[in-house]
Amino acid sequence: MITNIEVLPVMSIFDTFLNWKVFVQTLPLLLSGLTTTLTLGVTAIILGFIGGLVLALLRLYANSPLKQIAVAYIDILRSIPILVLLVVIYYALPFVGLRLSPFGAAASALSLVSAAYSAEIFRAGIEAVPKGQFEAARALGLSPWRRMSDVVLPQALRIVIPPITSNSINVMKDTALASVVAMPDLLKQATQAQALAANPTPLISAAVIYILLLMPLVRLVGVFEKRLAVRGR
Repeated sequence: MITNIEVLPVMSIFDTFLNWKVFVQTLPLLLSGLTTTLTLGVTAIILGFIGGLVLALLRLYANSPLKQIAVAYIDILRSIPILVLLVVIYYALPFVGLRLSPFGAAASALSLVSAAYSAEIFRAGIEAVPKGQFEAARALGLSPWRRMSDVVLPQALRIVIPPITSNSINVMKDTALASVVAMPDLLKQATQAQALAANPTPLISAAVIYILLLMPLVRLVGVFEKRLAVRGR
């Protein structure tokens, strides 16, 4: 006859996934990862923005060899998954004498891919500027540099704000891939916190942090698109 039966406590959803005590204990680790994620994301966005603009100008106005190089770069980098590129940069380049830190490898991979996508966005924006603007700037005797910097680019930048913002959101989300090279970003810290606490609350907390971080940018894209639609009428 069985007399000793151990009754296990029933874990509620709040104990398992929304444990306040675990959240408070692991919050410093999550905030440390958030700082790293923001630094990585902003760095990659800025470098991708600059690189994309340069690539777009090369593709549109450079001589044939440089134009073909720019086209090849854009096509190849848009075809490579960021995770694959990140692994190649961090694990393969040391064999040819180039060793990057986890942050350097992640920033390089994200920036290289972001630049390729940004280049196509900028190209579309520049080509959307009415031809009459180019002709008017040329008639005023402006140099090619002045025509581009004073007349064309200001109009193109207004056009590309929504897609560039969307690309920035994707870059910020892709920073989570940096955890594969042991960089202490938000996802990596949340994973470690989950292991230490033996509770998935840190991962749920990281997901909420990502939402709070990116939701305003998502809404901002909608606002920009509405404004551009009103101006286009």
